[in-house]
Amino acid sequence: MKVSIAGGSGFVGGELCRWLLAHPTFELGGVTSQRNAGAPIASVHPHLRGRTSTRFVKLEDLEACDALVLALPHGHAAREFARFERLAPRIVDCSADFRLRDGATYERWYGEVHPRPEMLDTFVYGLPELTRERLRGASRASGVGCNATAATLALLPLERAGLLGREHPVVVDVKVGSSEGGASASASSHHPLRSGCVRSYAPVGHRHTAEIEQAFGGLEVHLSITAVELVRGALATCHVRVPRGLAERDLLRAYQQFAAAEPFVDFVHERRGLFRVPEPKLVAGTNRAQIGFALDAERGRVVSLCALDNLGKGAAGTAVQALNLMCGFEEAAGLEAFALHPS
Repeated sequence: MKVSIAGGSGFVGGELCRWLLAHPTFELGGVTSQRNAGAPIASVHPHLRGRTSTRFVKLEDLEACDALVLALPHGHAAREFARFERLAPRIVDCSADFRLRDGATYERWYGEVHPRPEMLDTFVYGLPELTRERLRGASRASGVGCNATAATLALLPLERAGLLGREHPVVVDVKVGSSEGGASASASSHHPLRSGCVRSYAPVGHRHTAEIEQAFGGLEVHLSITAVELVRGALATCHVRVPRGLAERDLLRAYQQFAAAEPFVDFVHERRGLFRVPEPKLVAGTNRAQIGFALDAERGRVVSLCALDNLGKGAAGTAVQALNLMCGFEEAAGLEAFALHPS
């Protein structure tokens, strides 16, 4: 099946190319970039040198394909969707245009009226751990926010075990790598390896709050995002109120059962060693997420953790995972890369 990418010059576009080139069934089709049309994609994504001779094409020259992944800036997919749906019967949009189900919520968090509110319900939220059965055979899926994905995966074990109440807000702090900034891989002035500084993204009011609250209806989420000296990676630390006296064995069971049912989630809860809790560096370059927890039984608090690669499980990897389900393939196809250590 031929899969093309609209908007292939950014970090997510490069990551999509990497996964699709390694996929056993998908074939990389056209990859668009208005500025780089005619140039080899490896000239913008140097990690693909020797892997492909594909060259960028302009969006207007993109040919029909079996599936299309949109990695365009926010707003483009919704405004130009009529063009895209003529190109492919299956579409995954990695932007935020179709992640929220409610137009009023979209307007509140994105500061503008959604250009196609009637289409919001036609997209399945593209996080398989949350919407797996709806993704099977679907024709349209949204992408996911990397911070929202980390927080959602951290909270889902508690939710599935009936331990995530709605009477208290959940405080979520996410530490992120500089590649979350969304700069083009070819924009050297904003390249993450040249940033040289720690930047605070959003102490309050981050848009991914809406995705987390949508995933857990009725839950009030206080989300903070802070950048750290890391290129790839996100670590969500979620502070959750639970009944006092909750036993650690109950939490162990909840996290173990959740991870056992998910092909890309690993439970980390070690008593010895260097890496006793989830660590973003140990999932860099993969579609995997690590979850873990710490319990303060006396005060009735659980700190739930999730580490992932913001460009992998937080974006392109999950998009390919969703596309596998949409096309009826093995969910893990093409996504079994190992992380590197040390890194």
